[in-house]
Amino acid sequence: MTVVLIAFLVAVIFAANHNDVVGWVVAVVSFGWLALAAFVVFSIQKAAKRAGEKLTEAQNAFNAATGRAPSSSAADHGGTRVVAERSETDEIRDLKLDHSFKIVQVQVRVVEDERAKGDAADQDTINRALETIAITASNARDMIKSAGGDEPVSGTIID
Repeated sequence: MTVVLIAFLVAVIFAANHNDVVGWVVAVVSFGWLALAAFVVFSIQKAAKRAGEKLTEAQNAFNAATGRAPSSSAADHGGTRVVAERSETDEIRDLKLDHSFKIVQVQVRVVEDERAKGDAADQDTINRALETIAITASNARDMIKSAGGDEPVSGTIID
């Protein structure tokens, strides 16, 4: 755009100095190219801004659908906004909860296998599996209680 602007100014200066028709025609043509270049540059800037807004809108819609916080301030300021950092304690708790859920899944499979045997099912095995499920569920609930103690857990439910 700078080159086209310089070409226009040179054409106008030469046309004014020589005061001939060809010089003024060249000045008009260079002005046309300058206007076209300005139109293209400003159109691209406007389109890029609209595309950025659409991207932010789509990202916020995705974040809302997944239960995350909107990201508009991060896009406005050009940086990353940290909502919350996960601590090592959170990681360990999540690992323990994952292990508890796996135990429950295994015990459910044990109960299903025994029930599939019909009359030949070992009731002691079923009772031990149900007891293990109850203990594991109780332990897992204790892990996710809020820091205050006996208050119920709060948060977003994701279907």
